[in-house]
Amino acid sequence: MDAGPTIRITQVADYVFTVDFGAALPALLTDEAPPIGGGTGPFPEQLLISGVANCLCASLVFALGKFRQEARGVAAEASCRLERNPAGRLRVTAIDVRIRLGAAAADLPRIDRVLEQFERFCTVSESVKAGIPVAVSVADCDGTRLK
Repeated sequence: MDAGPTIRITQVADYVFTVDFGAALPALLTDEAPPIGGGTGPFPEQLLISGVANCLCASLVFALGKFRQEARGVAAEASCRLERNPAGRLRVTAIDVRIRLGAAAADLPRIDRVLEQFERFCTVSESVKAGIPVAVSVADCDGTRLK
């Protein structure tokens, strides 16, 4: 078993924390959203969906490279649904990631093979899917939905 990354989190004040990723990277300031926190940094739900979306985008870039496809950039928008569980606690119940390529599908002759497999390369989304549904869509630069 490979050891995964390690982070350190330290409270600064109230709901404000610094996330230390190690000496090579700057620390990240996090906070809760108002009215609980001050909104001075990303909050945990944003970090969760950003991790899922970032990993999916990176996996798509990897798969595009594997099939020598030039997407002319990859961008994504991610959102999540929050619902209360039977105990009344908020939980993330779904994540939606909408990825957009910078190229038209017509310029990507092997895009079908890329789309068929890129999600399987994503460590984060494939892990999260075990407990939270993750819907992924991909569109080209013209907005044509490819997946």
